[in-house]
Amino acid sequence: MFKVGDLAVYPAHGVGKIEAIETKSIGGHSQDFYIMRILENDMKIMIPVQNAQMVGLRRLIQREEVNRVYDILRRREISVNSSTWNRRYREYMEKIKTGSIYELAEVLRDLTVLQSDKELSFGERKMLETARALLVTEVAMAIGAQESQIACEIDEILR
Repeated sequence: MFKVGDLAVYPAHGVGKIEAIETKSIGGHSQDFYIMRILENDMKIMIPVQNAQMVGLRRLIQREEVNRVYDILRRREISVNSSTWNRRYREYMEKIKTGSIYELAEVLRDLTVLQSDKELSFGERKMLETARALLVTEVAMAIGAQESQIACEIDEILR
């Protein structure tokens, strides 16, 4: 699915580069692993090749998909769940863990709208920052733009 040098997205961690594909012996069985370095924080992750799809490892979105992400951010007819902050937090975390950039865009949008109505919990503020950073990085890489430019575009849309 991936080869050395490919960029990929690992759910909740962001864009990374496949640096190697290595075979390791675990419990007497050989298994192939993608060795991926997350660009944001230089973290190294080993992902079993056979489980890559199951854990949500995916290719970057295409340039054409960026407009759909922006359309999600523009929608304001959302129903922010009025449940407790920790229930919302769990629901949003599940969306982030899917690895879908569209779900990530929904989390960013929903938390931004919620923030304009009331103060977010510490966990929700951290999640808002994380969702924004993940989205900005992937969109910038997808269209070959500076992250600062994409951050400004996204902030403008969310205003």
